[in-house]
Amino acid sequence: MFKPVSSKHSFPRMEEDILALWEKEQTFQQSLANRRTAKEYIFYDGPPFATGLPHYGHLLAGTIKDIAPRYQTMRGHFVERRFGWDCHGLPIEALAQEKLGLAGAADIAAKGVDVFNETCRSMVLTYVEEWRKTVTRMGRWVDFDNDYKTMDVTFMETIWWVFKQLWEQGRVYKSHRIMPYSWKLNTPLSNFEAGSNYQDVQDPSITVRVRLRDLPAGLDPQGAPVFALIWTTTPWTLYGNLGICAGPGIEYVAVRDVADHNVYLLAAARLAAYYKKPDQYEILAKWTGEALRGLAYEPLFPTFAGTANAFQILNDGFVSTEDGTGLVHMAPAFGEDDFRVCKAAGIPLRDYLDDECKFTAAVPEFHGKFCKDADKQIIRSLKDTGKLVHQSTLVHSYPFCPRTDTPLIYRAIEAWYVRVEDLRDRLVTNNSTVHWVPQAVGEKRFGNWLKEAKDWNISRNRFWGSCIPVWIAEDGQDMVCVGSIAELEQLSGQKVTDLHKHHVDKITFTRNGKIYRRTPEVLDCWFESGAMPYAQQHYPFERAEELAKFFPADFIAEGLDQTRGWFYTLMLLGTALFDQSPYKNVIVNGLVLAEDGRKMSKRLKNYPDPGHIMNTYGADALRLYMINSPIVRAEDLCFSEQGVMQSLRHLLIPWWNAYSFLVTYANVDGWKPREKGSEVRVQEQPANTTPGQSSAAASGGALMDRWILSRLDRLTGDVVAAMDAYDLQQAVRPLVQFIDDLTNWYIRRSRRRFWKSEDDADKLRAYETLHTVLLRLCQIAAPFTPFIAEEIYRNLRTTGMPESVHLCDFPLPGGLTRDEALENQMTQVQEVVGLARQLRADFNLKVRQPLAALHVVCRDDAILDLVRPLADIVADELNVKEVRFGRDETALAELSAKVNYKTLGPKLGGLMKKAVAAVAEFTPAHVATLLAGQSVEVVLDGRTIALEPNDLVIQRTPKAGLAVASSGTLVVALETELTPALVQEGHARELVNRIQNLRKESELDVADRIALSITGDADLLAAVEAHREMIAAETLAEKLTTAAGGGDLDINGHPCGLVLAKL
Repeated sequence: MFKPVSSKHSFPRMEEDILALWEKEQTFQQSLANRRTAKEYIFYDGPPFATGLPHYGHLLAGTIKDIAPRYQTMRGHFVERRFGWDCHGLPIEALAQEKLGLAGAADIAAKGVDVFNETCRSMVLTYVEEWRKTVTRMGRWVDFDNDYKTMDVTFMETIWWVFKQLWEQGRVYKSHRIMPYSWKLNTPLSNFEAGSNYQDVQDPSITVRVRLRDLPAGLDPQGAPVFALIWTTTPWTLYGNLGICAGPGIEYVAVRDVADHNVYLLAAARLAAYYKKPDQYEILAKWTGEALRGLAYEPLFPTFAGTANAFQILNDGFVSTEDGTGLVHMAPAFGEDDFRVCKAAGIPLRDYLDDECKFTAAVPEFHGKFCKDADKQIIRSLKDTGKLVHQSTLVHSYPFCPRTDTPLIYRAIEAWYVRVEDLRDRLVTNNSTVHWVPQAVGEKRFGNWLKEAKDWNISRNRFWGSCIPVWIAEDGQDMVCVGSIAELEQLSGQKVTDLHKHHVDKITFTRNGKIYRRTPEVLDCWFESGAMPYAQQHYPFERAEELAKFFPADFIAEGLDQTRGWFYTLMLLGTALFDQSPYKNVIVNGLVLAEDGRKMSKRLKNYPDPGHIMNTYGADALRLYMINSPIVRAEDLCFSEQGVMQSLRHLLIPWWNAYSFLVTYANVDGWKPREKGSEVRVQEQPANTTPGQSSAAASGGALMDRWILSRLDRLTGDVVAAMDAYDLQQAVRPLVQFIDDLTNWYIRRSRRRFWKSEDDADKLRAYETLHTVLLRLCQIAAPFTPFIAEEIYRNLRTTGMPESVHLCDFPLPGGLTRDEALENQMTQVQEVVGLARQLRADFNLKVRQPLAALHVVCRDDAILDLVRPLADIVADELNVKEVRFGRDETALAELSAKVNYKTLGPKLGGLMKKAVAAVAEFTPAHVATLLAGQSVEVVLDGRTIALEPNDLVIQRTPKAGLAVASSGTLVVALETELTPALVQEGHARELVNRIQNLRKESELDVADRIALSITGDADLLAAVEAHREMIAAETLAEKLTTAAGGGDLDINGHPCGLVLAKL
């Protein structure tokens, strides 16, 4: 016998029991051991920070990372799954600063880098146990015991090796470049970090005038001063203004302002932005930007007045006339184009901000003030000196630090870079070898990013991270890049046991009489993440000859934001080191948002706690909800607890109920599967029962068995094809549909065979079929819903099968007989039934109320030929006495045509009104022509226009006593008139339903016999007498008594009382 199963089931409790069983039996470890000698499938797990609890984004990514390795293991591969931890970087530094009460870099230096870094080390793994608990609770199998950590000395040594490979290629250089700078953290960020947190801000928008010392050729201002107009949204940068840039091909004009009589120089295209009416100015002359090159002007502020080559008009093609004045304010310390153009003109940097972006003593009037906080006072100063021309505010999107949520400042930073721009073509070529899901992310979003890849700022002015392994001579004239611990030990003569800053910064060495000290910066932690394929293996210090065994990965997965993060750094380093993409297949998921579409926020409490979801509905329901959504194809998901509940109620519970149904009846009958599995022997279809010519018997049990087994084989093939293509949503969708077909079609159609069939052979086939279906369904669903699949499988498996479903081979299509003709036939029958069921709902026709007839009408004889042989299924499903077939729907409804505004409107435009009138005059012959798929010509304003079938909508007005619905060429109609006999049978069927519910509430076994007493009015009792035998048989009532009276129940408007007792 099978272990008894209750329909009242706690999925979370079952999952906890399964987890305990897996731990006890070491099932995950056994799954690895079983495949140890098999072909290896390489999977990389991107390392998360362990500085907080896992959120839904982590759970989603973890589920994706669990499904693919489980599937590949079942397909016969060995799949190592090492968890990784990103231990370095700003998140952990922020926690350490908070713990030590330190405000910034100066405080850290004063406290001691050794104290700070050891605090970081002690806090890195604060949440590891919580991560392990949550990840395990989600059902994910991953090796936490053999994890890798980016702070391990072996990992860090490989990072040095990677850096040295880039160094020897000549890719590493140090330079001033304009970079996004986090003043709160005192460090530059990479461009892809800066792009992850844009916010709308309100900034000042001002136009100021600078007086020209040189006048353009041909301009006669007649003694009036001449000013160039420049525009900015960062007034604090005006102290750094060292030039103005004009577009060489842009037309500029000098205009005399009618109001103040001054002469202003600006782009002709921007005149309308500064003068509302042409009579407010007079154009004196015109030039291209090329003619303005070299004109000198007076500095706005005297701060850097003596700067060589400064305060002149420059030329460059980046200038546009989309906003501003067409003359660009150039502050080379604070703008990328400014830096580039001014450098080419020999204008040096003038940076007057300190590490916290406060004014230095170079600008004494604002010394110590944060740059952006000085904007208002600067604007007031410009106004007081007559240099402010226009002032307003501008709302625009601006990058914020992703760690501190403070606005970034773009400034010239001396930093270490990896030269990337010459790799663009190789990056694009290597990316073309990758299978992306969805494809558009790889081809467009990621591909476009690669085409524009810029040199990578890899240095951070921080403390806790992998150190840049470059030692610089004390005179600055020489540098040595160190690529290993052994190399550093040889150079220094010191034993090296730790590669963190507070250890290696103490190590110096002498060479050619010079002392070498390490450059103080640490590496961007994304450098470590990008190097994890080899660093986790301690390559090349270990496994030096085995690179091909762990590189490239067969599969990786992360969120859409990683196109500029981990996906990018992996690709960049893989290309630079090995000229190869480090991954072959990528699944990109979207973002998990709150139900209202906003970002999930602990402060707003706008999402349910993941623990609550798993403890209420179970991890399987959560996994299924997320995977069966577009989020696995890089679209966002507005998380809904209701959605998780729907996955439980509409998918997992019906599946469980199907399993419970089999176990319950199999135990009653003492049925057991054969020990070597349950190979189904299905009765062959008789030779004379083709889809078009089927006997009544063909729609019985054997046909249903053949159909569900064929559907199961199709499901197997669909899931295998989708999983091999890494399309998780497409893999889950047919699984979801199959569960519906199994529970709402096969089992409902076959229910009587299990407990009421007089055909023992038919009952045996039913048991064997359902047992086979449920076992294979467990194997197919195991990667997606590992808990319920395991629970059902362990109870249904036979002695010769593996202990766990996760130790099985994944089923492949072809093992079961496929009958596509039967599947198509059943699909058509289901469509007929679905249309008619909807009619019952729309017209409030209770499903247990028998109706006289269903009419099935179609102009396509092939469809009728498919449905007609299975008319008894249709009749039984819809509770109708007869199914009638025909080709003429006019017998069911009056047909008329109306225009389809969506398709016809764009074609006809102003003629639509006349078209509406013309269509209103259509005769039945016109409608018949349209239904036949042909066009109908109408004349509108002398034009002959052919109206196609899709230009019109056919309306059906049911004839009296009928309810009509249609889909394409298929029309169904229910006869709604009820005879007294039909009403009585409806009462009887409603009674049976109530009695069955009472049996469940009384917790009776399915085989228990009962004594039943029914009280009711005369009409109800008459219905009982008319259908006494049916009621007794359906409810296992060996004694059935009736009496006049009432009760608490309502049977179609009749009061009723029910009393039952177990015999």
